[in-house]
Amino acid sequence: MRLEGVHFRYEDAPDHVPDVIDGVDLEIRPGETMALVGVTGSGKSTLLQLVPRLYDVTGGTITIDGVDVREMSLMDLRSLTAVAFEDATLFSDSVRDNVLLGADPALSEEESEALLHLALRTADATFTYDLPVGVDTRIGEEGMSLSGGQRQRLALARSIAAKPAVLLLDDPLSALDTKTEEIVTERLREVLEGTTTLIVAHRTSTVALADRVALLEGGRVVAVGTHAELMETSARYRWVIAHQAEERRRDQDIETLTGELELRAIQEEGR
Repeated sequence: MRLEGVHFRYEDAPDHVPDVIDGVDLEIRPGETMALVGVTGSGKSTLLQLVPRLYDVTGGTITIDGVDVREMSLMDLRSLTAVAFEDATLFSDSVRDNVLLGADPALSEEESEALLHLALRTADATFTYDLPVGVDTRIGEEGMSLSGGQRQRLALARSIAAKPAVLLLDDPLSALDTKTEEIVTERLREVLEGTTTLIVAHRTSTVALADRVALLEGGRVVAVGTHAELMETSARYRWVIAHQAEERRRDQDIETLTGELELRAIQEEGR
């Protein structure tokens, strides 16, 4: 996948506002996992959304195997790609149908079951087997009967089950606790082998999945290399990684405090 001179700006953006994506050149090699790293507002998620044409570039080109994505039909393009976003989109249907939504319809029942189990296990979503009617349980509109972390894991399982040529992940582990994140990260490492993957990373553990990292700032790629290379050569990259780690620690402290307050409220109510 190659991005050449890619620009993007919203239609209603005032003339004085710079492009959200401002001349990005980037090549993701076949089977490579590349992480996009940067502070909030640097353009990571927007860049990711340009690949499956949730937005169209306003300048430059994005090609997959040399073909401009704008020359592909949306059906063809989206049969090559699968996405999992931080805000998971699920449907009022069974777990099974949500996860296998993009899977090859020619699979036998036995093959579908094996794929379903692989995807759920990789995303640490086997909790679904314990639902009232297992994976045939309907999860409600937008999966509102599930927690945020559970919804994210099902969306990730769906993207895995699609077995895409190009996998696009936008911070898909943000709602997971540290232990679950470690489990999913390790299993993802095996599944991503051979799949061309572009992943927006806000955590060091997610960055560790990548073969290379692209640092974005102000809609531009300002550095590309392995995590180790950038830690050695880029002061800005070191700052971003440290900043993200600090945010993660702060979020964990808030989660811990919230849990303690909820437990105290339950104990008081019991008295």
